[in-house]
Amino acid sequence: MCGITGFWRMHGGGAGSSREQVEAMSMRLRHRGPDDDGFWCDEDAGIALAQQRLSVLDLSAAGHQPMHSACGRYVAVFNGEIYNHLDLRDRLEGQGGAIAWRGHSDTETLIACFVAWGVEETLRSCVGMFAFALWDRQQRELTLARDRMGEKPLYYGWQGETLLFGSELKALKAYPAFSASIDRNALALFLRHDCIPAPHTIYRGFFKLRPGHLLRMVFGARQDAQQRAYWRYNDAVTSGCASPFGGTDKEAVDALEVRLGESIGAQLLSDVPLGAFLSGGIDSSTVVALMQARSHRPVKTFTIGFAENAYDEAEHARAVAAHLGTEHTELYVRPEDALAIIPKLPSIFCEPFADSSQIPTFLISQLARRDVTVALSGDGGDELFGGYNRYLAARTTWGRVQWLPLSVRRALAGVLRAVKPDVWDNLMQGVEPLLPQKWHLASAGDKAHKLSEVLTLSSGHAYLLRLASCWQDPARVVADAHEPATVLTDPAAWPRTNDLAQWMMAMDAQSYLPDDILVKVDRSAMANSLETRVPMLDHRVVEFALRMPLHMKIRDGQGKWILRQVLHRYVPRELIERPKMGFALPMDQWLRGPLRDWAEALLGERRLREEGYFDPMPIRKKWKEHLSGRRNWQRQLWTVLMFQGWLEENRGAS
Repeated sequence: MCGITGFWRMHGGGAGSSREQVEAMSMRLRHRGPDDDGFWCDEDAGIALAQQRLSVLDLSAAGHQPMHSACGRYVAVFNGEIYNHLDLRDRLEGQGGAIAWRGHSDTETLIACFVAWGVEETLRSCVGMFAFALWDRQQRELTLARDRMGEKPLYYGWQGETLLFGSELKALKAYPAFSASIDRNALALFLRHDCIPAPHTIYRGFFKLRPGHLLRMVFGARQDAQQRAYWRYNDAVTSGCASPFGGTDKEAVDALEVRLGESIGAQLLSDVPLGAFLSGGIDSSTVVALMQARSHRPVKTFTIGFAENAYDEAEHARAVAAHLGTEHTELYVRPEDALAIIPKLPSIFCEPFADSSQIPTFLISQLARRDVTVALSGDGGDELFGGYNRYLAARTTWGRVQWLPLSVRRALAGVLRAVKPDVWDNLMQGVEPLLPQKWHLASAGDKAHKLSEVLTLSSGHAYLLRLASCWQDPARVVADAHEPATVLTDPAAWPRTNDLAQWMMAMDAQSYLPDDILVKVDRSAMANSLETRVPMLDHRVVEFALRMPLHMKIRDGQGKWILRQVLHRYVPRELIERPKMGFALPMDQWLRGPLRDWAEALLGERRLREEGYFDPMPIRKKWKEHLSGRRNWQRQLWTVLMFQGWLEENRGAS
């Protein structure tokens, strides 16, 4: 795992030393790779490449980057892991005979594949997570590429005739001539999604490379060169629907266990200590169970807990760890530990990001890094196997209420809204002993109010957009903004499915997963110089999951049915069957308590007016309602607060 950056001055030359400039950019990524650094420049061509290396495979100098091909034509900087690189070496040698390898790094394998097969065939052959920049010295051509699911980031943008690129925006900002203005349209997207979806960034004229895409720039190219897909999630959806798995339940569970096991086995390849995050939930427990089954020593597992019972999963993780026999480490987080992270968030994420689980994700990464350099996680299980409650609701609540007359739905919505969220929470706690375990709900009050919002919608597409939206009409909150189309609002980008729940899962896998979840995990872990790996996002597992009929994912009122069956082979049901909690914090309470003064300073009406980005009225209204306890607006307020905190650290932006 590494940080990469560089620039290309299309007309060569330029003011200042390229080496000094790219070195300054690279040093902003030191946290991503503290073990080694490397720089390469061609002043005549105007190209400069740099890498900060976190040594994981081939700790010797043979893994140093930027790395040159044996023929001297290509130079590359690479971030990530190619899990099948030994198989690729065998394939290369089978085609052309023995190769004099300099070391055993996957970067060397990748460059040899570029020489033999070209970029796109190599990308189709790779299994892994990655982002890279490849310079073709012969053709004077630069290629940027990103892995299929979007685990590793890559930003780029133009400053005059110079193309800048890097793993994080902070590297681009270190370029001496960097100048950019805040994109208010992207800010509107941020208020809706808690994050800024690709290809947008907070700066006008700068972009994220989309998952499964590459960008090829040739000498003299126009600045409006377009990203091009080498793999599309929607194509995998279409293929899966056209060729569904036709076996029995047992055959399906067997096949998934094999594929997940193969993915996890490949991701155990490491020359440094390796472990896993463990919450005690379905996804992380499955990953750890299959890891432990392939390990001759106890797997190192990590979890964090909270004193507030409603947010604490540590005891569940402890029970799973004890059953599997892992070497388990847990840390109970005090409010002051979590609050101390907040001032660091604008720097860690380098553009506004407001999923508040960023805080516990940072803390568990910090904990794990004390003992390991690599940690596996269970992310992706919800989107692939139907884990989120909204998928269940799409087949039950939404499927039933859409047939009711609009007047009836409006009346029902009014009833749900008339009861305050905390009253709903108390009611649910009172009746929980009488209900089956699968009907127990965390944050019942918020869910009741969310349900009231969707009851009057006209379509399933609008239903997902409403549930996915933080602020429902952000262009009215952000001054002079027009909200751009995204995958959620552009019908041309939608997958073709036969069921609303399937459609929602595919949409989340292309929006919420890469733009929120994977950003959160990458930045939080890399801020601690920790590499994370996500076995469920091996594209072969993804493509297999998309062949699974929906009844093998959602059954008997529960999601992830098939994944549960795999887990039950290793862990007793009673240890893992409980309501889904997520990685949450008592942010609503903290905003009324220890964070109140901090938040009030950032949300002051005069300040908001002077800065000119927001209409203060709706923000102040929500803040007052939240402080009174009448409503829980933590999500909406946290989004504004994260922009305000970012703006305070980036005062040069305008």
